[in-house]
Amino acid sequence: MTLNDLQKELSLKLVTRGTNLERPVEGGYASDLLSWVMGHASENQVWITIQSHPNIVAVAALLGLSGIIVAEGVDIEENTIKKAEEENIPIFSSDKPVYEICGILYNALSRSRGKC
Repeated sequence: MTLNDLQKELSLKLVTRGTNLERPVEGGYASDLLSWVMGHASENQVWITIQSHPNIVAVAALLGLSGIIVAEGVDIEENTIKKAEEENIPIFSSDKPVYEICGILYNALSRSRGKC
């Protein structure tokens, strides 16, 4: 599955311009504690969070995450969007709760792997 596929599956709003949506998505990670994400998330996962400050971009770039989904309608800071565009880290926005996004992501990835 790619970020492009995921965007359609979850009806996500892309807030970054010029970022690569053909990146693979191999899993997801949901947490709002940056240090916890740094210690537990893996490359090619999409990160689901309610955080919106620029440090989320630094963590995603460090780990090689595919992208970030900012959930629950949280407004994303303009300097976060600018930093993400510079780092080629796609950021999506969703009004859905974190729990719902995780469930849809899990099911979509399972279907794409032929497990459902």
